[in-house]
Amino acid sequence: MIDTARLKAWLRRYAELIHVHKDELTALDATIGDADHGTNMDRGMQAVLHILGDEEDANENIRPAELLKQVAMVLISKVGGASGPLYGTAFLRMAQAVGEKEQLNEEDIAQMFAAGLNGMKERGKADLGDKTMVDAYARAVSALSSSLAEGFPLKESLAQAISAAKEGSDQTIPLIARKGRASYLGERSRGHRDPGSLSTVYLFEAALVFAGEGEINHA
Repeated sequence: MIDTARLKAWLRRYAELIHVHKDELTALDATIGDADHGTNMDRGMQAVLHILGDEEDANENIRPAELLKQVAMVLISKVGGASGPLYGTAFLRMAQAVGEKEQLNEEDIAQMFAAGLNGMKERGKADLGDKTMVDAYARAVSALSSSLAEGFPLKESLAQAISAAKEGSDQTIPLIARKGRASYLGERSRGHRDPGSLSTVYLFEAALVFAGEGEINHA
């Protein structure tokens, strides 16, 4: 079962991955956006770390939904551009999905991510093929849900989700952007990876902590 402490570990891991890769994310955004995705996401996740408190803090009385809602508010207020509202809305929907539960099982995690996807799609009016973070997120959610439904354990199901997210991110490269700042470039947006799709990959990579995985691949 996944409790608030494990959710905090996921968020800490995501913050670390974003920090490690912030220059890469910003460089990707420089080609088709405002050259600030990495710095914006890093600023937001560093602010999230602040509300999480010390890693050794034993006070975990807050429910998962309240934690996810707090994260949403921080991201909306601290992350500039479209990413703040998109990720913030995703976390708000995650909070709604987990409800009053104090511990989450594997199916709850799948539903949590699926709710986040729906919020992201509705807020950004984007779908598969639009060259956005949805291209990675939607494939990850589908792979996670399918793998769990087939009886695979959470660790393997998350690995499938990560692989699918990476594939989705790769598939944004040849696309022409239909949403966001990149869409203004038209044909010139082809040949570049969408930076939001890569930060989404890291969101699911960080989720391996739900299955007890603690190592970070900085490659």
